[in-house]
Amino acid sequence: MTLSKPPVGWRKSSRSNQETSCVEVGRVDGGAAVRDTKNRAAGHFTTTTPQWSAFVAAIKAGRFDG
Repeated sequence: MTLSKPPVGWRKSSRSNQETSCVEVGRVDGGAAVRDTKNRAAGHFTTTTPQWSAFVAAIKAGRFDG
């Protein structure tokens, strides 16, 4: 996915722990951007809207539960 604009509207995931595992999600044209709250300088990765929707659906379905 090639970005013409930087991500906007970064927000911390409601599932992120206050101590560790902090993730932020931002909006990009046609998808979402994800970064580590505690290491923003490391950059971010992007997904398309269908990829992001499939990921969120998998989380809600418990596919990543240990």
